Amino acid sequence: MEQSSTFTSNDKAAEKSPSLIGGACIIASVCVGAGMLGLPSAGAGAWTVWSILAITLTMIVMTVSGWMLLESFKHYDLKVSFNTVTKDMLGDKINMFNNLAVYFVGGILLYAYITSSGLILQDTLNLDSKIASILFVLVFSAFVWHSTRAVDRISVVLILFMVLSFVFGVSGLAIKVDMSILFDTINAEANYAPYALAMLPVALTSFGYHHSVASMRAYYGEETRAKYAILIGTVIALSLYFLWLFSIYGNLPRSQFGPIIEQGGNVDALLTALGSVIESEKVANAINTFSMAAILSSFIGVGLGVFDYLADLFKFEDTKQGRAKTWLVTFLPPLVLSLLFPFGFVIVIGYAGAAATVWTCIIPALLVRKARMLETGDKGFRAPGGQVMIYLVMGFGVLTAVFHIMSMLGFLPSYVG
Repeated sequence: MEQSSTFTSNDKAAEKSPSLIGGACIIASVCVGAGMLGLPSAGAGAWTVWSILAITLTMIVMTVSGWMLLESFKHYDLKVSFNTVTKDMLGDKINMFNNLAVYFVGGILLYAYITSSGLILQDTLNLDSKIASILFVLVFSAFVWHSTRAVDRISVVLILFMVLSFVFGVSGLAIKVDMSILFDTINAEANYAPYALAMLPVALTSFGYHHSVASMRAYYGEETRAKYAILIGTVIALSLYFLWLFSIYGNLPRSQFGPIIEQGGNVDALLTALGSVIESEKVANAINTFSMAAILSSFIGVGLGVFDYLADLFKFEDTKQGRAKTWLVTFLPPLVLSLLFPFGFVIVIGYAGAAATVWTCIIPALLVRKARMLETGDKGFRAPGGQVMIYLVMGFGVLTAVFHIMSMLGFLPSYVG
């Protein structure tokens, strides 16, 4: 990223220091995307109270792990990358494993977005879902192939659509919340807690901003302001998730999540179920618009990240031919897998969450542990909690991955409606 020529002195740089709200909005926008569409189905068993507790705990851990990355980066140049620090501190093998986890999460998220878009668009366009998925990829991946600037421009439009449709759609749901539905008072079952464990991988995916930590540090030029921007950003994301779950769980009874879960938590099934309980067609259309904009925005954002990662990995040139090669290795594998093996949305997001524990919890904890071992003299910025927090963050990551495996194997209770 080019450095602005306007920063010619320390005084001028101080005057132009970015606002905390600006950085916080960047973090919040990275967190809030299509992942939130999986939260209602993933938390249907745990329902309102335990779902809120699960995502709150996840937000706290993910915020602290981001601060651990900030501490690990503090003795490096502001332009340093996550990849460089991991390689330098933990070695080539661990860095390669970390990069594979980053790529796996990106690839599997693209796969989930492609599958979901096809299912949503099949009714709108009156096409087979597989053909709709192919058209979705061909049209919207073209922005990624063209340039980062094209992605920037379409992203602004999509975020505007997301904000407007979210505000209108969620406000329409929120004013109609039924407290007996929200707290499931008609259900005699009292034990919701065990279902919250299987929700954690999806919750973790919803706070996966860690690849942006280095950018935040460079944005502010130091760690302390970046720390507060991360905190405010994750609080904003958490607040939006609260509002989203409150609105969904207050309108759609827990018992009606059965058919949605049976279809793997696919977004189109959730939208269909919501449509049956929303009286206003305008509110239903706003929710549909938000869902499609969230998937499209996330698809383009994740697609650009994977595209740049693979271009660097394979050393493809930044020419039309080189970008065409990168396009093929970025978008063709998830598209083919989506057409051949269309797994459910929540199932796939769960896989992404389990893999993301590597670079959102385990690696940050290992990095800060190594950084403190090497540290001499002025300590500077420090993540809170000392050694205990390092092991708590690492343990949370390991347990989240274990809970996903246990859920897959049927060792955790599974809500079926």
